[in-house]
Amino acid sequence: MFIPPLASAWPVRKPTAGWPPCRAVCLVSGLVSGLAISLPSHTHAQTTPVASDTVVITATRTPQRVDRVLAETTVIGRDRIDAATGRTLAELLAQESGVQVWSNGGLGKVASVSLRGLESRHTLLLVDGVRFGSATVGNPSWDNLPLDAIERIEIVRGPMSGLYGSDAVGGVIQVFTRRGQAGFHPDATVTLGSHAYREAAAGARWGVGALDGSLRVQHRRTDGVSATNPRVPFGSYNADTDGFEQTSLSGRLGARLGTWRADLTLLKALGSSQLDDGPGADSLADLDTRVVSLEAAGPVSDGWRTSVLVSEARDGLNTRVSASAFAALGTIGTTQRQLTWSHQLNTPLGTALVLAERVQQTVERPGTPFAVSERSISGVAVGLSGEAGAHRWQANLRRDRNSQFGQKTTGALAYGLAVAPGLTAHASVGSSFVAPSFNQLYFPGFGNPLLLPEEGIQRELGLVWRQGAVTSRLVAFDNRIRGYISSGPLPTNIPRVTVDGVSASVDAVLGAWTLAGSIDSLQPLNATAGTANAGRVLPRRVQDSGRLSVDWRGGALRLGGSVQAFGERFENVSNTTRLGGYATLDLRAEWALSPGWALAFRLNNALDKAYENVLGYNQPGREAYVSLRWSPR
Repeated sequence: MFIPPLASAWPVRKPTAGWPPCRAVCLVSGLVSGLAISLPSHTHAQTTPVASDTVVITATRTPQRVDRVLAETTVIGRDRIDAATGRTLAELLAQESGVQVWSNGGLGKVASVSLRGLESRHTLLLVDGVRFGSATVGNPSWDNLPLDAIERIEIVRGPMSGLYGSDAVGGVIQVFTRRGQAGFHPDATVTLGSHAYREAAAGARWGVGALDGSLRVQHRRTDGVSATNPRVPFGSYNADTDGFEQTSLSGRLGARLGTWRADLTLLKALGSSQLDDGPGADSLADLDTRVVSLEAAGPVSDGWRTSVLVSEARDGLNTRVSASAFAALGTIGTTQRQLTWSHQLNTPLGTALVLAERVQQTVERPGTPFAVSERSISGVAVGLSGEAGAHRWQANLRRDRNSQFGQKTTGALAYGLAVAPGLTAHASVGSSFVAPSFNQLYFPGFGNPLLLPEEGIQRELGLVWRQGAVTSRLVAFDNRIRGYISSGPLPTNIPRVTVDGVSASVDAVLGAWTLAGSIDSLQPLNATAGTANAGRVLPRRVQDSGRLSVDWRGGALRLGGSVQAFGERFENVSNTTRLGGYATLDLRAEWALSPGWALAFRLNNALDKAYENVLGYNQPGREAYVSLRWSPR
């Protein structure tokens, strides 16, 4: 079995055109076979892999069993979230196949999440069905979404614009906040850790009669590490520590009205983060995250179910103190108001989806407003997913009208065939588009108002093998993007970019042991012939990465560990500045002291590996955390 060494990880390999080379295929197929052979002695994850009958929503926008959907879908449950003490949401996601993260420092600093080697702006984030993110920078504030408020996370990889419209090029990540439960179920957690980390969270879930709900409060604070080092551009290095503080409130109130149900949800998080501005100088910025929604859903007639969702989401950053010539004091923020009306109908060919959606985006910035400060996106979509015997299928078609860029049509087709007991082959093709952000269009001295939306086509082939408690997956994909928007000041539309890849993963449970492993091999390239950067790797993308996690449970004790390894990456488009590859080891333990009480210990980056995934920005070294949890049964 191939496991990357902890000391070095993979080097950057020379890119080649077309589908990934034989070496990548051998890597991922070797992982699948190697893990399958070694199951009795090696095992995974921070918890049991998701059951095959788990119901997911995101892949089709209708309830489907996870083992019946054709898109590559991962579910992260609450027990895995509990085990991520001291981590951010972005760092938790980075433990999954096909996910890469880069961050400007430690906890509470700006982070980007990439699916399948694409840009962070190509990842759509939903919170309980609500679009959340910044229409200025094109990237949501992953660093200010509190893990304590989250019940589960669904990750769907592949082009999803045919269901969700703009931004869903690499896939969709949907966060579901905690829901009510019959009876009364309080809980509380206290955590202490490195860098003066302290966190307290408490809440309750309840349900009586036709009413149910949940309510949670959380506060955490850390002195942090120095976000920068002497390699950081623009002379921003400051050797002091850069702290982060966050307070959050989340809740849900649900009511059953006959066969209908209504849910009111709220997530509010306020953060405060220190950032380096040069020797002896810091800036201070406040983060404002808010999602409010009201949804009513129920049957209209036999075989016809409908739902209406009304919501408002806010992603804001207020710079209160700054010594930087590049930062203006004040708030840069995005407010998105969303109305979605969807219908789910049972037909002889499967479950049909019909929806209409409108999103109004309004942005603000310090000083003079943008030349354009708002836009609306109106969309209609239809979908069909079903199965018969050995055959499965899914089709989606969506038409959007963007007030800035006119009409856009996207769609997807997927087909699966059970070729043998437990073995399914699938193929899909989908189109996508992404509208430029307001910063890319209008930011003074930076934007280009002549930018056009990106448009893409992705093809995918895959095999999934399920046998008892073992699930293996092998996927190859080929992504072509026209008009790719370049990074940095004065962006332009690059005629052609390609992102090809192969991904393999295994999840298994054998008695007291649990295992999960994955290897990803990518070629994210500027494919515009005749240009200076033709054939260069896109900035900050790792071409080869791997993950392996092992857990054991015996009585009241749980023990586990995870290894993540990432190859080198380039910081710039010309591939002249490299950031070294790295691997980290995390260790964890949990002891059930008595019914309702548990003591958990976590050691992140146990070997104290120093590394960067953005030039000049530090990632935390070794960190230890101890948590005491109370959750009466």
